[in-house]
Amino acid sequence: MDFTAVASGLLVGAIIGVTGVGGGSLMTPLLLSVFRLNPAVAIGTDLWFASLTKLSGSVAHARHGHVQWRITGLLLAGSIPASIATVAAMHAIGVTKATMSVLTLALGVALLLTAVSVAFKSSWQPLALRLERFIPESRKPLLTVAAGLLLGVLVSLSSIGAGAVGATLILFLYPRLEARHIVGTDIAHAVPLTLVAGIGHATLGNVAWSLLAPLLIGSIPGIWLGAQLTRRLPERAVRALLCGSLLLAGWKVIH
Repeated sequence: MDFTAVASGLLVGAIIGVTGVGGGSLMTPLLLSVFRLNPAVAIGTDLWFASLTKLSGSVAHARHGHVQWRITGLLLAGSIPASIATVAAMHAIGVTKATMSVLTLALGVALLLTAVSVAFKSSWQPLALRLERFIPESRKPLLTVAAGLLLGVLVSLSSIGAGAVGATLILFLYPRLEARHIVGTDIAHAVPLTLVAGIGHATLGNVAWSLLAPLLIGSIPGIWLGAQLTRRLPERAVRALLCGSLLLAGWKVIH
């Protein structure tokens, strides 16, 4: 048993439990810096970690009626084909130095986007409500599919974006949705997307299976612990720390 991996899973799980985000965006940098995986293997491993850790959350939100299935379906209509096409392109090109550069750049950009999404979370809804008049209802289905397409490419290249970035895009398109419905819909979309992308990376040999099990073993009690800590820790302070970590990780990856 790799106890460093268990501890890493525990840490990331606790942050997910406290903030609701930060799974992939912290796990991938950990896999790069602590376990010294190359970017492709770190991304593939994290995709499996994300899909399996979010599965129970998706089921729970669905049981409570928090998932807007029409929006989830529209997002998947864009994200799944985009993910398959992205992985197919990686198969065609192969794992080259250029491919690694693209993956590293995508990872850094996704980390920075996630940091911005988390940092300005409270500002997105007022802005989205102001912009709502410029987005007719008739255009929302097509824009939702386009948002899914963007997420499919981003997640397949970086393993990051299905959480905070996905929730922000949903909020911009549907600003009048309750927060619980945004979260539930976002998680319901993230599970199949990360699973499809993870399967694609597995066919490329980009998954460290020996690390995945101990990471998951640590994350389960970590999420429970984080959920308990939400009552005692100020969310603003936790989010500020998370954003700082994401910005630092994104900057290091890009440079």
